[in-house]
Amino acid sequence: MSGELLYQIALTMVPNIGAVHAKILLQHFNADEIFKVKTAHLEKLEGIGSIRAESIRDFRDFSRAEAEIRFIEKNKIRALFLSDPYYPKRLLNCYDPPTLLFYKGEADLNTSKVLAIVGTRNYTDYGKKITEKIIAGLSEQEILVISGLAYGIDAIAHKAALKNQLTTVGVVGHGLDTVYPPDHIHLVKDMLAEGGGILTQFISRTKPDKHNFPIRNRIVAGLSDATLVVETGIKGGSMITAEMANGYNRDVFAVPGRVNDHKSEGCNHLIKTNKAMLLTDAKQLLEIMGWENKKSYPEVSGANSRFQRELFIELTPDERIIVDILREKETVHIDELNLRSGLSTSTVAAVILNLELRNVIQTKPGRLYSLI
Repeated sequence: MSGELLYQIALTMVPNIGAVHAKILLQHFNADEIFKVKTAHLEKLEGIGSIRAESIRDFRDFSRAEAEIRFIEKNKIRALFLSDPYYPKRLLNCYDPPTLLFYKGEADLNTSKVLAIVGTRNYTDYGKKITEKIIAGLSEQEILVISGLAYGIDAIAHKAALKNQLTTVGVVGHGLDTVYPPDHIHLVKDMLAEGGGILTQFISRTKPDKHNFPIRNRIVAGLSDATLVVETGIKGGSMITAEMANGYNRDVFAVPGRVNDHKSEGCNHLIKTNKAMLLTDAKQLLEIMGWENKKSYPEVSGANSRFQRELFIELTPDERIIVDILREKETVHIDELNLRSGLSTSTVAAVILNLELRNVIQTKPGRLYSLI
């Protein structure tokens, strides 16, 4: 495993090779093969070319990758490569999933309900109270709360999640050998102690430089079913996260503020331009996302009705695969259907459409599907 991991880490360190380029390469080769195959073969790949192929050929810093393996083993950090079964499946549905993630914690990153909460560092009392109120309203649900561990709304969201017994994970823009801001070291300890975690795509000794945070924001957006923006100006990290969430076809919510309040200008703009749904309380969020705890009915009745319905419906082999997956759970996310079915994304989309038209399955908010 460490031999394979060596090349996986090395791939993230090659100059000129970003997440999209790595994804292209990995469609043709395993990580170790990328460093061993002839340069001429690499440069023929669409999107790679001679410059990137030569960057791979010239890479020599495997000792740094070896040092990273020692670091993660010593600190009980998990390295989640794209092909790892524990890799966040929602990110796999993004066009630019991080090639490798470093994760410390116990929270299930593939749990069925994930909410990102972001906002300004310079929050108002209104922003603090509405964040705490919304999270308190989610306390009876099994929702994973994601944020960026920054000052302000991020930290308030993490703390409120802990207070309400909700698992929370911080996504950071630096290596896991440090905590930034340093004031949050105790917050991280509390998050880990309560079954949460801390996640990054950056190797150790990576400083929290400004250009790392938009990269961090894309993970926050892609990792979640929905993103809630509480307070933000018209520019800044929270607006970037909201734009990225929209780009990933995730649901975006924003808490409205006074029209003359600079710290709510971004939220009001998102609502005005239909880039976010106006949100005022947790109940509204749960209803839109379909996350309310539902009354359970006798299993026999549901099983019989589904069995009777399927007696009159002939399913293709591909349709049978999707239906069998949906039979296992009440709802299944599109990312899980894509991953578990083994079918192409376009095939899954076509099968879902056919099954919806035939009233076999139904679409729910948050890109979730269930049998009717």
